[in-house]
Amino acid sequence: MGASFGRGAATTSQWDLANADCVMIMGSNMAEAHPVAFRFVMQAKENGATIIHADPRFTRTSALADIYAPVRAGSDIAFVGGLINYILEHDLWFRDYVLNYTNIATIIDDEFKDPSMLDGLFSGWDKDRHEYKYNSWQYKGEEIPSALAEHQALTGEAFSEKVGRLESGPPPTDPTLQHPNCVYQILRRHYAAYTPAMVERVTGCP
Repeated sequence: MGASFGRGAATTSQWDLANADCVMIMGSNMAEAHPVAFRFVMQAKENGATIIHADPRFTRTSALADIYAPVRAGSDIAFVGGLINYILEHDLWFRDYVLNYTNIATIIDDEFKDPSMLDGLFSGWDKDRHEYKYNSWQYKGEEIPSALAEHQALTGEAFSEKVGRLESGPPPTDPTLQHPNCVYQILRRHYAAYTPAMVERVTGCP
């Protein structure tokens, strides 16, 4: 869970917490480390929200949660991957919002291949330099100058206006989400491996 909180009047993040119907706290003893913010989690609980705490330690946060998920240290990604897989495969995501306000329908370059297609590697792996080239990771029709790709590889900066991303108009989308290289289908393929059995094996959490 990530949120920023200011002094004085309640911020949007605080309002969101207090009015959430489910709050998941991962890798943080929020009740003791962030007691001011945790007040809003407790307000949500009083309003009927389910509070989930995923952490190797049983803390005061765990005691106040409705569900405590005792995950092994370092297995957070597998735990979250299992949740993403479950949400996608059971069609439990907020379709109206996600379709209109995220890039889920955007089509990625035809050359992009995910690890399920390349034995664990994404497309663009340079085995001699032990690094990725990012050209195939872009939206379809978007061009990234090689000098900028090199800059990104060296600095880790995102491709943004700051770095100098070149765009030739809005990228193509598929609102039906059937295109094999739209973000939705790539997500489904990537997280398909995060089955309940796999996640339980890695995290130690039933």
